[in-house]
Amino acid sequence: MISKPWILAAGRLLLIAGLALGAGLVFGRPVAWLIAILAAVVLWHLYNIYRLERWLSLREGKLPRAAPGIWGLVFAGMHRLRSRSRQRKKGLTRAIKEFRKSSAALPDASVVLNRDNEIIWLNRAATELFGIRKADRGLRIDTFLREPSFIRYLHEGGDTGPVQFRSLARPGARILLRLVPYGVEGQQLLLGRDISDRIRMEKMRRDFVANASHELRSPLTVITGYLDSMRSDDTVPEEWRQPVSDMTQQAARMRAIIDDMLTLSRLESGAQGRSDEAVDVPGLLALIRKETLILTQRPQVIELEAQSDQGLRGSENELYSAFSNLLANAVKYTPADGQVAIRWSVDEGGGHLSVSDTGRGIPADAIPRLTERFYRVHKGRDRVSGGTGLGLAIVKHVLERHEGTLEVESELGHGSRFTCHFPFSRLTPPRSVVPTQQG
Repeated sequence: MISKPWILAAGRLLLIAGLALGAGLVFGRPVAWLIAILAAVVLWHLYNIYRLERWLSLREGKLPRAAPGIWGLVFAGMHRLRSRSRQRKKGLTRAIKEFRKSSAALPDASVVLNRDNEIIWLNRAATELFGIRKADRGLRIDTFLREPSFIRYLHEGGDTGPVQFRSLARPGARILLRLVPYGVEGQQLLLGRDISDRIRMEKMRRDFVANASHELRSPLTVITGYLDSMRSDDTVPEEWRQPVSDMTQQAARMRAIIDDMLTLSRLESGAQGRSDEAVDVPGLLALIRKETLILTQRPQVIELEAQSDQGLRGSENELYSAFSNLLANAVKYTPADGQVAIRWSVDEGGGHLSVSDTGRGIPADAIPRLTERFYRVHKGRDRVSGGTGLGLAIVKHVLERHEGTLEVESELGHGSRFTCHFPFSRLTPPRSVVPTQQG
């Protein structure tokens, strides 16, 4: 639909043409009068177009605020657009200033890099942690951070996860670095955080747990010794037999907790020994299954299916601890008429060990917390069965040391499946086919 201003402009043009024809009829030569008037109108439009183009291209002079006819609307619209643009620009400038102020006040180091990893902007914390000054903008970040692990991380675009290194600008500090996409395509934001206090606190916690566990061993050994003597002493009154038996069971449970705590402490400190020896996984699983079959309270069927004889490079003691904890969990929560299946397989994605059972299953909201220390899904049953609450935490740490991951699938009333995934680089060469075992 044509707007009213354009209708008025067309009406004015027709009126001018009519007046030109009228004048031509009065004074003669009407065509010449019409051509002259229309030429004047065209020249007037060309003049206004010239003024507008000159202002748009060169920003010379002030944009006209008023003009007769349709040009008044054009100039008014340009003024409105210019005013809005200035307001947006002011708002954006204020936002940028606020962002820079807030970023400069952040305790974490922040450095903006372009696609060539050159420094565009940095805050005060970056100067303190990395030793970079504002005058260094335009230089490559790897000129200042020469740690090989960071160089690899930088060239891989942050795909390998955060890296740690020691700060040269702040002696003794441990820095955690992370790269995230930022701004226009190709830019990245490098974030650095001093985690020295966190590492120190973690070490203090590990040392405390290890020392406390060691200190508890001695008195527990003495208590266990006296309880064993009382159990074998015929002079002990009959009414003390059951309490002594209960205390012996609780002492054994306490010893299991201490042993698991010490195992976790060794795993966290990396003091478990070699982690690159060739481990015969099918043989190790057969041994764990054989030891489990000795138990009096266990499912009727414990099946082992090894589809490959390939093993893993790692620590046999650690893998034994992880696999036996997985099987112990499955046996604990599976009824006597149930079934537990152990399966070892290899494909192009790596090695996969799964332990599945036909037990009660795990609620979906509990699965993310299974590897937390002392977390229990069924608290009452765990205390009766003697669980320590540390088994899956040990599994998690062993897998991390072997570049593996843990996948948990479960449905209430239909059992659970715990699967350990190991990368292909951890596998040893194949030898022969291993048969399936049942029992």
